[in-house]
Amino acid sequence: MPFLPTNGINLYYEVHGDGPTVVFAHGAGGNHLSWWQQIPVFAERFRCITYDSRAFGRSLDVEGGGRQWFWQDLAALLDHLGVEQTAIVAQSMGGRTTVPFALRNPGRTWAIVLAGTNGGAVTEEVRRIQDEYKESLPKGSTLNERALAPDYGEREPAMEFLYRSINRLNPKRPRDFLAIPAGYRGSAAERLAESGIPILFLTGEQDAIIPPFVSRLCHAAVPGSRLQILPGAGHSAYFEKAEEFNAAVMSFLLEHLPEGLAAGRAE
Repeated sequence: MPFLPTNGINLYYEVHGDGPTVVFAHGAGGNHLSWWQQIPVFAERFRCITYDSRAFGRSLDVEGGGRQWFWQDLAALLDHLGVEQTAIVAQSMGGRTTVPFALRNPGRTWAIVLAGTNGGAVTEEVRRIQDEYKESLPKGSTLNERALAPDYGEREPAMEFLYRSINRLNPKRPRDFLAIPAGYRGSAAERLAESGIPILFLTGEQDAIIPPFVSRLCHAAVPGSRLQILPGAGHSAYFEKAEEFNAAVMSFLLEHLPEGLAAGRAE
């Protein structure tokens, strides 16, 4: 079991396959196991890195360093593995690692997939609409309840059980662990556009955490980015509609593979 001692924690990670590097950054409902439907596919062409963000899975955050270390943990992991350039597939919370890492380390990220996340590409309009949407939700509605399409459990009870089981492997965290600092009004939209990094906003048609209408606005705020909506999927499209998710991500990555980097063998 590979652990990297870094920034006050032991960061758990795995590496699968050969080729250009792709990092898979999980959301708050998961950990490195969340990508079980992606790694066997992408490892045929890419060197795939999965890991547990601090305070998730096996990466215990005993001293409570918190989310401000997310991007630095990833930078340390890539340095440890000798990775100079990587693409990043970020699910939900994973965007909070991906965007700061990419913007603080120019030239190290060759493509980004922002799945079920606004990636910090918010405007005042986005904030207003997100606030209105949250107010419209049933009282007591939780992120965990909205992590899957409304009827997913009825259609796929075994898969829903697996999703919840992976989530339950995570240690308990403070309730405000992922809270945005009070009064923060920043946006990454302009810097993402200026970075020149190919960006795909990928969202589920039934996403009840980052609804498609929010993703459309974030996409519009980042000129040059791309938006794709997966029919029938909720917030966890990578899990609910893995085949469609994989096809969309694979196509995007292969389209933007930098010259000089060669993908591995085809299926």
